[in-house]
Amino acid sequence: MSDLPSIVASTLASYYEEVRVKVHTWVAPISTEQLWTRPYPYGNSIGHLLLHLTGNLNYYIGTHVAGTGYVRDRDREFNETARKPKDELMADFDRAIALVVSTIGAQSSQDWCAPYSAEREPVAKDRFTVFFRMAAHAYHHVGQMIYLSKELTRPQP
Repeated sequence: MSDLPSIVASTLASYYEEVRVKVHTWVAPISTEQLWTRPYPYGNSIGHLLLHLTGNLNYYIGTHVAGTGYVRDRDREFNETARKPKDELMADFDRAIALVVSTIGAQSSQDWCAPYSAEREPVAKDRFTVFFRMAAHAYHHVGQMIYLSKELTRPQP
């Protein structure tokens, strides 16, 4: 695996798996009720962040690279009132990560440079850039989940 496209694919796939593991680590101690709790009036719950990441990956990579036909309702990711159980929410997230990893594995050397465009993604002009940007976006929200998980599980005085 000494060629650049193989290194890119391997590294990106590993990174998305790392994101999956981190999310599981920080969601594990949280109950379904806590998952949907917004500890601050100005922020999101971990549950809504998971809906957002799942929708984001299914749309930007699933629809626009893998051709899944996923239709995104971004606003609903942040204001969904139905409180899906934690195991279902995590299974949906895991499927989105698996889709991304398998799509990465399906990219040929030429595919990384293939043109890319999607609504609300003005920066990514090629497939490599969208995989890279969505990985960064995912980890941004993992950081928020870490903070929220710590807040929700800290001992009360």
